[in-house]
Amino acid sequence: MTRIFSGVQPTGNLHLGNYLGAIRNFARLQDGNDCLYCVVDMHAITVWQDPAELKKNTREVTAAFLAAGVDPIDNIVFNQSQVPQHAELAWIFNCVARMGWLNRMTQFKEKAGKHRENASVGLYVYPNLMAADILAYKATHVPVGEDQKQHLELTRDVAQKFNNDFGEEFFPIVEPLILDSAARVMSLRDGTKKMSKSDESDYSRINLTDDPETIELKIRKARTDPDPVPDGSPEGGTRENRPEAFNLMEIFGALTDQTIADVQRDYGGQQFSAFKRAVTEVAVEKLGPMGLEMQRLMADPGYVDSVLAGGVKRAKEIAGPILDDVYRIVGFLR
Repeated sequence: MTRIFSGVQPTGNLHLGNYLGAIRNFARLQDGNDCLYCVVDMHAITVWQDPAELKKNTREVTAAFLAAGVDPIDNIVFNQSQVPQHAELAWIFNCVARMGWLNRMTQFKEKAGKHRENASVGLYVYPNLMAADILAYKATHVPVGEDQKQHLELTRDVAQKFNNDFGEEFFPIVEPLILDSAARVMSLRDGTKKMSKSDESDYSRINLTDDPETIELKIRKARTDPDPVPDGSPEGGTRENRPEAFNLMEIFGALTDQTIADVQRDYGGQQFSAFKRAVTEVAVEKLGPMGLEMQRLMADPGYVDSVLAGGVKRAKEIAGPILDDVYRIVGFLR
């Protein structure tokens, strides 16, 4: 059976981009696979987090998993920090990975920016912890977006070097799962900027906790332009000169599992007032119940914590023996 590992950082204010890019795929992958879905709270603290907010956000991500349809009985849902094997294996991988590998990680350069000397060491070695997240369970596949491909490649390098260093084919060479999704959902107020929780305007994004009325209002207020929905012709425009128009079409296509060509065939040439009604209808249908369920779950933190506790127990049962073998291979006394 294929063993799948994936994780989401608990950084608060989950939105439509998080859902389309990752969370909705969790439920789609669970049938016929052995899945572990992790709230990666140790990754979150590579930049400072308010402790109370971190706890709240960890429960929010867990609630999103459940509200999106992940079955915590058939799958393992847990948070990273309660399974010590992640941190323990990450240290061993710190000693396996090479500085040159980490120096090539573009995401560190982007996140650290001009102040890389002030970035945490944790942010720098983040990819080694990601490798430990995956390989602590000998996962065979990981769903990845464009921004994580390089980190997964490092995971493969770490596994290969560990196996070569110790002369034992112990870790699998994990394979990426490239899934069709709207990987870059853009702001509803500015189609040139990625949808983000940090945007000052709440109207720039659809939060996963939004109720149906709020979703409808945000789509109605979404920025477009005076021209009709692009129809695929040169006169209809492109993503470059009509970013807001194409963003709404991308969102609609992702929510209905259609291509841009499909959307243009069905709605091209119509006024945006009519198209927005169609977008609203499908968004409310898909996201409205999820938002209400997330609100219900977040009002019952005891239940959410019990789901995590059950997942932690099962995760440890897998990761514990694997780490014992790693210690044996490395030469640690046990």
